[in-house]
Amino acid sequence: MIRGIRPLLRGSTYAGVLFAYCGAPASLPLLPFALLPALSWRSASESVQIVLVLLVWAVLVGVVGLASPVRRVLVVSARRLLRVPLPNPVAGRRPSGSLGLDRWRTPLWLVLHVAVGWTGALASGVLFIMGLSLPGNWLGAEARASLFGTSVRVSGGWSWVVAAVCILLAVAICVLVTKALRWAAPRLLGPSAAERLALAAERERLLAERNRIAHELHDSIGHTLTAATIQAAVAGETLSADPATARAAMRSIEESTRAALEDLDYVLGVLREEQSGTAPTRTLADLPELLDRLRHAGAVVEPELSGDLAQVQGTLSRAAYRILQEGLTNALRHGAGGPIVARVAAGPDGLDLTVVNRTGARTGPGPGAFPTSGHGLPGLAERVRLLHGEFQAGPDGTQHWRLAVRLPARASA
Repeated sequence: MIRGIRPLLRGSTYAGVLFAYCGAPASLPLLPFALLPALSWRSASESVQIVLVLLVWAVLVGVVGLASPVRRVLVVSARRLLRVPLPNPVAGRRPSGSLGLDRWRTPLWLVLHVAVGWTGALASGVLFIMGLSLPGNWLGAEARASLFGTSVRVSGGWSWVVAAVCILLAVAICVLVTKALRWAAPRLLGPSAAERLALAAERERLLAERNRIAHELHDSIGHTLTAATIQAAVAGETLSADPATARAAMRSIEESTRAALEDLDYVLGVLREEQSGTAPTRTLADLPELLDRLRHAGAVVEPELSGDLAQVQGTLSRAAYRILQEGLTNALRHGAGGPIVARVAAGPDGLDLTVVNRTGARTGPGPGAFPTSGHGLPGLAERVRLLHGEFQAGPDGTQHWRLAVRLPARASA
């Protein structure tokens, strides 16, 4: 028997029953206003007056549900007391569906909550009182069973049976009332079609922001760690023979890691949803500093700049810097130690970026090989695609690797 009762009780808690029944007393302040029309129409029959009071009462309860703060309170209460997984209403978004029906779901929930609360409270209350008073004949209570005009008084041991049945029925009503509200809560308090679209748009915006942050983090921190590792190796090998070179390498490590810490601080602030500082922006104006850090790491970089780079601004300049940074970092990691050619050509129609390096086993000081996540080139290709540009990467002959990117001028918007 206990196993048969468990499915019925599953999902019902004391807090849920309390929430279900609190709709009854919460509606009492509106009852005096509902009585006014009935009092002004004294000529109507008693049944008509009762129906009128109930209708006006339901309308007043529904009007309260039109307020946005009320809906937020109901959602939080249902989530915590009924244990229903409901998302918070979208701020600044009024529910609006076909014919505006979504707007009336909260008033309908309030009316249902009040009706179920009063029905459950009255029915279970009467049954509980019967179950407690019948066995000892308290309050002069007695039970009678009537069938086809024949009435039989229930007394003795049968009164205990009737009392137990009343208690079980009262518990069953509490459970059913709670389950009814648990079933209705997602349908009436859940997000409307407009809110679901707003939530989806918000999730898409957050994913796009996190994806952008992942790119920035990969470009900045990956480059810094690669350069710092090689510079530390250079400093270690030249510390005794050439202290000046070692000190220059250490200064370069300090400068590059300080810039990376700024990027990391911003990224962590965004991921923690805190008020972080202004996002650090690197543009083509910072390209000389990037090339100097690579030279301190022992790389031979041959820049070939053409066109008016000062006219390249905004998104185009920032994207060009990150693309060159990733391309030069890959050349530093996987190149054979020969010269790295970095070409930047600015024209009226767009910007051409090219990085060419020798391939093969790395020579010179350094760890010799770097682990890679495999996200560098796919991330570059995605960045270029979002800017409607052209991307090429692959072998250039037998001994060189070439990265070529063309960004249209409209990407600077």
